[in-house]
Amino acid sequence: MIYFDNSATTAPDEGVLTSFIEVNKRFFANPASIHLAGKEAEALLERSREQILSILGAHDGELLFTSGGTEANNLAVIGFARALRARGNHLITTKIEHPSVLHSMGYLETQGFEVDYLSVDEQGMISVEELKSKLRKDTILVSIMHVNNEIGTIQPIAECARLIKENTRALFHSDAVQSFGKLPVSLTGDGPDAITISAHKINGLKGSGILALRKGMAPEAISYGGGQESGIRNGTVSVANAVTMAKAIRMSAIEIEQKDFRQWRNRLIGFIGQFENVRVLAPDKAAPHILAVAFYKVKGEVAVNFFQENGITISTSSACSSKSGTAGHVIEAIGVNGKFKNGVIRISFGKNNIEQHVVEFEQVFARFMELLGRGNK
Repeated sequence: MIYFDNSATTAPDEGVLTSFIEVNKRFFANPASIHLAGKEAEALLERSREQILSILGAHDGELLFTSGGTEANNLAVIGFARALRARGNHLITTKIEHPSVLHSMGYLETQGFEVDYLSVDEQGMISVEELKSKLRKDTILVSIMHVNNEIGTIQPIAECARLIKENTRALFHSDAVQSFGKLPVSLTGDGPDAITISAHKINGLKGSGILALRKGMAPEAISYGGGQESGIRNGTVSVANAVTMAKAIRMSAIEIEQKDFRQWRNRLIGFIGQFENVRVLAPDKAAPHILAVAFYKVKGEVAVNFFQENGITISTSSACSSKSGTAGHVIEAIGVNGKFKNGVIRISFGKNNIEQHVVEFEQVFARFMELLGRGNK
């Protein structure tokens, strides 16, 4: 089976699996305990934290281990909105964020916060001018994802960061779940103040994520317990998850740009462009590992099933909304034509893919178009 659904999840690396087992065997003690076994576990936990911050270019920053990207996004949005409310109650995000951000913003609206949702063009790109026009003296938080999970659009994060810092005291958070390991991500210079990363998108384990912060920044806790993670993310920390998260991040940082994702993506754009009644979404400004394609008057599920029967795993837009059978909020936001919007599929490359997989995808794609009676233009 050729696996082209790496934006939904990736296969855990063998080294990650080995580390997880070894750490659970040798360092199973609670890192909050004061005995020797607990102190050894705590030392390993803190070494993992330091390694990750070093890779992110923020040696003096803060890092919170979470259960994944969703919890990290919830903590960033809700936690910082509460922590900074004395400054104001205005928040900004985009219409194409991950549901973990959008639903958090929706909740905050019920708590009296005011939220502006930036629109996007047909490429899924925000307008920096619109962002500038929405910034206010009482803006306390801006959350803009780096790479969109459904169509791969890369937002101008550095430009946004400069604009926010020049005009407000707002904290800038970016969901980097889809970008880390494929594009440069940093907390330094014109980077965000806080970023979210999820392990299972970079050949780590599900149930592991981080919220990384610049020095001195801390959200308010949104869960309560024994005071772990500086009292911000309560609950016994899984040392094994932290160690394997650090390992996955180290491997991704080393492997960045070593794969031919951009070359493969451009090749498929050219190949798909030969056929009638099919279009590539966000072809110009997207990340190298994501390719979204829309078929005219064909449901995405039909394409997914055909490819599955022919040994290739792809998905319909995002895994979070694929089971609903309706067009996702991203597809609606970019204004995909009604005859195309239910026919969106997503191909996403990962470290285990090779060029031969792309060749075989082209062959199956051609057979699918032939089945639909749609030949070359």
